[in-house]
Amino acid sequence: MAEAFIVGAVRTPIGKRGGGLSAVHPADLGAHALRGLIVRTGVDPARIDDVLWGCVGQVGPQASNVGRITALSAGLPESVPGTTLDRQCGSSQQALHFAAQAVMSGTQDLVVAGGVEVMSQVPIASPTTIGLGAGMAHPRSGNGWAERYGDQEISQFRGAELIAAKWGLTREAMEAYAVESHRRAIEAIEQGLFDDEILPYGDVTRDEGPRPGTTPETLATLQPLREDGRLTAALASQISDGAAALLVASERAVREQGLTPLARVHTMTVVGSDPVYMLTGPIPATERLLARAGVALSDIGAFEVNEAFASVPMAWLQETGADPARTNPQGGAIALGHPLGGTGARLLTTLVHRMRRENLRYGMQTMCEGGGMANATLLELV
Repeated sequence: MAEAFIVGAVRTPIGKRGGGLSAVHPADLGAHALRGLIVRTGVDPARIDDVLWGCVGQVGPQASNVGRITALSAGLPESVPGTTLDRQCGSSQQALHFAAQAVMSGTQDLVVAGGVEVMSQVPIASPTTIGLGAGMAHPRSGNGWAERYGDQEISQFRGAELIAAKWGLTREAMEAYAVESHRRAIEAIEQGLFDDEILPYGDVTRDEGPRPGTTPETLATLQPLREDGRLTAALASQISDGAAALLVASERAVREQGLTPLARVHTMTVVGSDPVYMLTGPIPATERLLARAGVALSDIGAFEVNEAFASVPMAWLQETGADPARTNPQGGAIALGHPLGGTGARLLTTLVHRMRRENLRYGMQTMCEGGGMANATLLELV
């Protein structure tokens, strides 16, 4: 089977709700990342076979196939198609999988994988996000769902609480995790570790989410999200605005276009998991990924595990035995934010740049997804 190479990976800063990116049209924000990708790689845009774009809230300004609109807004030739994917929070990671699979099959040579979400304009409770992936009490379902799961509450918030209880994660332990996420993110920003991957948008040049001065004492004053619950807003990912884009190329495209491979897409997997707990998928996804790859956990130099809630990566760490120091080493979504459909590509972008900077042979990304699913991706440095 042919190889698939990531030859470019860029992102916008992540804006906080109501922040510097909140008034930008999602297609314009995505187009900014896509144009930057074209400039950085030097690829002939007319040679791109497809644009695969993740977006969860496909209503309002994100409706009507925002992937295609983004490609046209970026100035790509009209001959370049585009489509929009929804695998909930893993949408743009799934876009990377589909892009790599197209290249590995020999069907296509150059595919853009990315995503966008401007949650300031399309809140998580918008019509298409109500249900399995949006923390609402009653999913939009028919008789088959009711026969299987009854009328119990299905939500991310409940799932995160169930995980905290099952894995014995106290509020204090999760708050310590959140404080560390902010500390790592702020340190990474101050050290300029994100500079090479970020394309500033106007006056927004850095991620807006990390909060200096976050301490266990300040977090302890917050009210739980649920009555008698352990989780607070500070232990959940931030509502955010952002976009990211990667270019996946075949060996032929690399040669003909004079591209520079950054990483090889080594192994990919996607799994389903309990939709009531909803957020445990990264655990079996990691197990399956490593088994398929034939790579030991200890050989992986960096992990990006999306911090949907603090309980998710903490349970993952318990189950896998991964090194906490290698996991989200530059902070995660609790500090940086989680622009739903764009987060998978953002995590991959950060991972690729870290692998290159530190000469790490392997890097892995996984994230939980609404409805009880998870993608996992193993990259190998080129």
